[in-house]
Amino acid sequence: MAATNDAEGYVGPGAVRSAHEVRMWREVTTPEGAVIHLRIADASERAAALLIDAAVMLFTLLIGGLIILLAMSASDGAWRDGGTIMFNLFFFILRGFYFTIFEMGRHAATPGKRVMKLRVVAREGRQLTANAIFSRNVMRELEVFLPFTYLVSGGGGDVFDSMSTLLVLIWLGVFVLMPLFNRDKLRGGDLVAGTWVIRNPKLELAKDVSATNTIDAGDEFQFTETQLSTYGEHELQVLEDVLRASSEQVQKAVAERIRQRIQWEAASGESDRAFLEAFYKALRKTLETRMLFGKRKKDKFDTGSAP
Repeated sequence: MAATNDAEGYVGPGAVRSAHEVRMWREVTTPEGAVIHLRIADASERAAALLIDAAVMLFTLLIGGLIILLAMSASDGAWRDGGTIMFNLFFFILRGFYFTIFEMGRHAATPGKRVMKLRVVAREGRQLTANAIFSRNVMRELEVFLPFTYLVSGGGGDVFDSMSTLLVLIWLGVFVLMPLFNRDKLRGGDLVAGTWVIRNPKLELAKDVSATNTIDAGDEFQFTETQLSTYGEHELQVLEDVLRASSEQVQKAVAERIRQRIQWEAASGESDRAFLEAFYKALRKTLETRMLFGKRKKDKFDTGSAP
């Protein structure tokens, strides 16, 4: 496979430059039959993303605490106990739903992951589900937040509490350091949910995916609304990966599968890559337009929001 590089640091599997890079690449076959290559995120990249998210959460918590404090001051202390309860509830909601809400979004990434150009994906080419995202983030509460809260609270001073603190430190250390000691850099939540965190180079359609072909695909290929409604966001992501990091044989197989499904009659000498690029552009534009009106099509099986 030809080497692939771009300004965002994407290095294709044919251009790996060290034994470490070789170990970080994974090859998976999607349900659509496409073989794609994914680059697992380093433990350091994941740690940096978590620190950024922690800073965002801390800033949000401080703003929320300040608002609650101002409300308590305005009530002359009459709602002091209620203010404490509200602050603890706000903190629980923040840490419980911050990661889940962002990872359920289109980018499958929190602000920290987006800064580090990472995203969450399902292992073995499966579609990332809400259940998987919820599971991996519930585990974070057990892995990090609950033991950390216990340590911050200070515990007690007797022997029993000292032993409890030691056990909590061991628990926290095991889960925090887990990504360092497995080849896929998985934490406990990833093991439970069946997910990976991968490096996700920024997609600039005109420069990255389409620049390799000089054909003006928009004039050569015209797709109907019915044809474009066949696929959803999941298939769009798979097609992006196929265009980025797959062989000509894989692109040919995927192009034939799409043509068959949308009943497209290929013209004589039609380029498989040009067809895939044109279909990618049209499908992405269609899905983004529909999202502006609050309509989403998650995958080809999603009929609830189809036109």
